[in-house]
Amino acid sequence: MKTATRRTPFGPLLLLVAALLALVTTLAPGARAVGGLDAAAAALKQGPVYVDPRASGQFPKAEADALAKKIKNSGKPIFVAVLPRAAEYPPKTLLQDLRTKVGISGVYAVELGNGFNAGADPRVMPHSSVQNLVGSIKRSDYPTVSQRLNSFVDIADQQAMGHAPSSWGGADNSGLDTGTAIGLGALVVIGGGGAYAIARRNRRRRAEAERAALEDLRVVVDEDITAFGEELDRLDFSPAEPGADEAMRTDYTHALDAYENAKSAMARAEHPGDVQAVTTALEEGRFALATLAARRTGRPLPERRLPCFFDPRHGPSVVDVQWAPAGGAERTVPVCAADKSRLDDGREPLARTVRTESGDRPYWEAGPAYGPWAGGYFGGGLLPGLLVGTLLGNVMMSSNAYGADFGGPTGAEGGDFSGSDFNPDDFGGGFGDGGGFDGGGGGFDGGF
Repeated sequence: MKTATRRTPFGPLLLLVAALLALVTTLAPGARAVGGLDAAAAALKQGPVYVDPRASGQFPKAEADALAKKIKNSGKPIFVAVLPRAAEYPPKTLLQDLRTKVGISGVYAVELGNGFNAGADPRVMPHSSVQNLVGSIKRSDYPTVSQRLNSFVDIADQQAMGHAPSSWGGADNSGLDTGTAIGLGALVVIGGGGAYAIARRNRRRRAEAERAALEDLRVVVDEDITAFGEELDRLDFSPAEPGADEAMRTDYTHALDAYENAKSAMARAEHPGDVQAVTTALEEGRFALATLAARRTGRPLPERRLPCFFDPRHGPSVVDVQWAPAGGAERTVPVCAADKSRLDDGREPLARTVRTESGDRPYWEAGPAYGPWAGGYFGGGLLPGLLVGTLLGNVMMSSNAYGADFGGPTGAEGGDFSGSDFNPDDFGGGFGDGGGFDGGGGGFDGGF
């Protein structure tokens, strides 16, 4: 006796739905098998690693998946693309264009054919750090793409600031079954209000801490502005005095403008990081005064140098000397003539002190609020080297020092969507890159 086959009226419908889903998947832009910057950018928005199908022989799927899992588990905004040498990937602008299309601040590493390069938003990793890291990776001459990329990610993970973008979906969760995922989803819904409240409270606390730091910093900055204003009063220069020429009048105007710019910038300051504009203006004004003084006395014009390390109010430095903070290693610092003489005599330099909880201390032994203050005087590239081993230097290396950029833009943290709002000099031609795509040191079509 034959057993009747039970037919369900939903069978044909399910088959139709499956066919439609397959068609949609095939036509979806993110599922195209072809390469190109658009495909790479779309993939990197959804996950940290993209391998162009034509480069899969260099970096197999299993290795790519393992690297993606490592990056997700780190929680850092590190993007990796493995691409073939092809016309749609022009090396000179590749990093810049990829960063623009992804639109998320982070560290971007690209394997292009047999060449490697990387770039980063300065708020995520300083330009010098990227250059040093890429250089070390290239000089290590790793035999495989996997070793090179894993080494880069391991080090970038330790140095990058910020968080992985939310579009990645957090750490790898491939081991979760459906029931667990549903349960976690329910907890997220239930706890969403609590998580929002915690985040809001943390933001409020940080804002309160920044306001308090700005008020402490305001005392020091106002003293600097006042000191510069007193220098202008003592100058005893009149643009109409006998012997005054156009160059002198220009120097004097620059000094006056710097004074007004510093006062205006301080009046607008809302965060500790805003004072960097104030001290930048003061440094420019003091150099204008030094130049004016040289013109009036017929001396050679001064070299454009950093201000005195020990106290920027001393004016532009005249020489570099070896100096070490208490318990720290020696480093080269710029000093004024008076402090050079004191050091030569075995005396302590006249250091700029600021008020701290433990009493008046040199600014390099103060808190993170003084990072922007020092950054305006000494600029970004040299400041970490000047302060290495000091309290302020240690703070700068482990945080963003209350918004001081030390040479790069501030704004969204690493991992936040910022679209095309980034400094193109950091990617390509400059873009914090490591010197161009080269397989062993010769450059590649001009590099980045």
